[in-house]
Amino acid sequence: MLNKRSLSMERKKKKRKRVFLFILLPILLVGCSTAAFGAHLYGEFKKTVSDSYEQIEGRDSSPIREEAFKLEKDHFSMLIIGVDDSEKRGYGENSRSDALMLLTVNQNDHTAKLLSIPRDSYVYIPEVDHKTRINHAHAYGGPKATIETVEELFDIPVDYYVRVNFQAFMEVIDALGGIEIDVPFAFSEQDSNDQAHAISLEPGIQTLDGEEALALARTRKIDNDIERGKRQQEIIKAVIKKATSINSITKFDDVFDAIGSNMKTNLTFKEMKYLAEFAIKKKLSIESLTLAGTDSTHHGAYYYQLDEPALEELKTELQTHLETIKPTGDQTESE
Repeated sequence: MLNKRSLSMERKKKKRKRVFLFILLPILLVGCSTAAFGAHLYGEFKKTVSDSYEQIEGRDSSPIREEAFKLEKDHFSMLIIGVDDSEKRGYGENSRSDALMLLTVNQNDHTAKLLSIPRDSYVYIPEVDHKTRINHAHAYGGPKATIETVEELFDIPVDYYVRVNFQAFMEVIDALGGIEIDVPFAFSEQDSNDQAHAISLEPGIQTLDGEEALALARTRKIDNDIERGKRQQEIIKAVIKKATSINSITKFDDVFDAIGSNMKTNLTFKEMKYLAEFAIKKKLSIESLTLAGTDSTHHGAYYYQLDEPALEELKTELQTHLETIKPTGDQTESE
């Protein structure tokens, strides 16, 4: 019988940092190549983005938006989807998502919120019209079903998505020569080929290669999905810190190769360029968010049961941040 416990919910950690400390690596790289690294890298990244572009059929914009979305004037959201569709596992396009992060940005007050969504969250999935783990949505209908599930959960528009598989995750880190991370505990974990106990790490600051960083990002044996989400955010920060190092410039061709073959997004090159310039120039007040909930079982299977009052509060917070509703106190009664 599962030991039911309430997970520690330290929801808000405000920090004054540049958004590029956590915003997605490809967006930062296009900004760097545009701003400083010359025509060759600019051209290489433009090709990478072109190869990665994939619009979702029948979805020009979110149905939640009443007016057509325009990046130059509207606040926006982005769903980052991490999947494991390796040949070893044989999932292909039917892979489940292994990491979900929702980013919202208010362009007026230069604020951003980054929410890690536990993969086992028990939610309603419109694609199949029933509730199950949120990571099943991608297996049922790819990015489209995942986006629709997140929109249903929070009642906010999802304007952009970036889908990256773990092969890119490892290849990018290896191309950069590894990343420096403070490993919080000793553990052993399977590798990307599912070989048990292939990766063993001790606690402390150290340089991790792609396989080791993936093991740290994926392991759930020591803590829980909430802490796992926090570790993934720290790893993204470490990757971007290494990528922006002047010593990494000569490695960008290999980084672009890794991204191009392992990423899909509905961001155009022009939109990535805009976001990169916005991210680099603006100082943002950033909040890292988590979803409150408890461990639970349903028909004998493990789920993460979301706390409904906390979920409603978070929904209002995200809607207010994107200004799809008025702040509390300014609202008028409506039917």
